[in-house]
Amino acid sequence: QLQASGGGLVQTGGSLRLSCAASRRTGSNNAMGWSRQVPGKEREFVASISWNGGLTSYADSVKGRFAISRDRAKNTVYLQMNSLKAEDTAVYYCGLGITSIVGRNLSGFRSWGQGTLVTVSS
Repeated sequence: QLQASGGGLVQTGGSLRLSCAASRRTGSNNAMGWSRQVPGKEREFVASISWNGGLTSYADSVKGRFAISRDRAKNTVYLQMNSLKAEDTAVYYCGLGITSIVGRNLSGFRSWGQGTLVTVSS
């Protein structure tokens, strides 16, 4: 139902844009968002956006560098990542919220798609 893309290898300070397309009947009235996970560590909330795009939330570690947006007509959510750091290296997952707004709480998501790997080299 959720298909993320756009990951890859980038140098420190570079940018990447992740995309996540939800199936046609999925998510148009739900919040969406992103999390990330490094092997051996817990999954970490990254960003979320409300159903209409009017409310966004970010982890402190990415605030000011990442921007989440969505295109409801395409049922797609994006994560623009700028000024990337080595510590941003992780598998990034796109998620569908349980309700129209989820804030910064991973428990507010009901499902996650397959991840896309982002590697930031120094």
